[in-house]
Amino acid sequence: MPNAMNHRVIAVALAALASVLSQGALAQGLRPSGAPSGKGLSARPGPATSLTLPPADAVPASASNSSSATRQADFIVAVVNSEPVTNNEVRARLARAEVQLARQGGPMPTRDVLAREVLERIILERVQLQQAREAGIKVDDFSVGQAEQGVARQNGMTVDELYRRLGREGMTRERFRDDLRNQLTLQRLREREVEARVKVSDLDIDQYLREQQQGADAASTEINLGHVLVLVPENASPAQVAERQARAQQAADKIRAGEDFAAVAREYSDAPEGQRAGGLLGLRPADRYPELFVNSTQGQPIGSIVGPVRSPAGFHVLKVVERVTAGMPTTVVQNHARHILLRTGPQLSESAAAARLADYRRRVQTGQADFATLAREHSQDGSAKEGGDLGWASPGRYVPEFEQALEALKPGDVSEPIVTRFGVHLIQLLERREAKLTQREQRDMVRDLVREKKLDEAYATWAQELRGRAYVEYREPPQ
Repeated sequence: MPNAMNHRVIAVALAALASVLSQGALAQGLRPSGAPSGKGLSARPGPATSLTLPPADAVPASASNSSSATRQADFIVAVVNSEPVTNNEVRARLARAEVQLARQGGPMPTRDVLAREVLERIILERVQLQQAREAGIKVDDFSVGQAEQGVARQNGMTVDELYRRLGREGMTRERFRDDLRNQLTLQRLREREVEARVKVSDLDIDQYLREQQQGADAASTEINLGHVLVLVPENASPAQVAERQARAQQAADKIRAGEDFAAVAREYSDAPEGQRAGGLLGLRPADRYPELFVNSTQGQPIGSIVGPVRSPAGFHVLKVVERVTAGMPTTVVQNHARHILLRTGPQLSESAAAARLADYRRRVQTGQADFATLAREHSQDGSAKEGGDLGWASPGRYVPEFEQALEALKPGDVSEPIVTRFGVHLIQLLERREAKLTQREQRDMVRDLVREKKLDEAYATWAQELRGRAYVEYREPPQ
């Protein structure tokens, strides 16, 4: 399987609720990559697929009431290849779009203009979903459940809390799962249709490097932050807020007094990276951090401690670990992992594959079986003959679902079954280290950036071609 990085970019501070709710959450910042090799997992092309959860108090009651009133007199606004689009569909999507735009600030288009844009987006999605059905692309309930858990986790909630939240906004579990299934279907279609269109040559890489050197003064900054999050429960009392703030202040005081940041993060942080990576969020462009984090650390020297600062999620303590301008990182944290892959299809569903891998996991954890032996016997990946060993890998080598599961592990841990475009995986993290990038590895990272841009362009071209071949009949304008 080819090595690659995925370009889908979602908010990085998964525990920072306000940021995630405003940007959506199915996957986190990964980029596409270049040349294939004998092992690894290629990344998914295409734009980010995400479902946005508005803040609990963000949807105005008038929008909900208006939608309910209109639902009694629904009508068809367009027909896409004989499939209708209704006014209520447009209104429901329009309400969410208005909330997002209001939170982002800036000028708001008129309602008529925005309604037409929303309708065009629905038409484009409908055309792609029809194409996916014709191509036989299906999404198993197991994949939907995995995505459902990911959305809840990345928004700092349990699945039950997620659905209570969505229920207050008028969205049922069934509708949300349908949305997830559609998003995953579109994602798989884009992977299938767009990836082959994109090639990155050495000349492309050289051109990118020249442009970076010429525009170095205007290049964006990349930062690596350490993060301690002390969560504040929803609807917390003033006493609870004060207690949480005091805990965050205690963590900040310990760090400023010279205690190891990673140790404090493991003790105090409620964010997943606190246990996984000693609180490090990783080097990435500043625009992929919450605005609160960027503004709070702007101008602060390397090694400085900021906070506690407050967000809707809770209190944050930040450390400026690294800042790179107009350049690539020289060191990265690498993972050494192995996996077992079961490919799915008519003879093996994702659910059945996941159940089989869950049994392998139980046997490994209870000492009844050896992971490498199971990989040699059962894995359907080229790495099987090596006991599933994938070797050392830098961030972004794998598809996002695989990489996200890997980053959540500690050395020796075995993941739950994970669905990717290749099938269902069981992953074991063997070691983790910080390594200096070779010149070739740095060029590979540039290749990933160039491929990201080309994937965006290829997707836009493909989607427009698909839309152009569709029969679309406009009926009454949305109201």
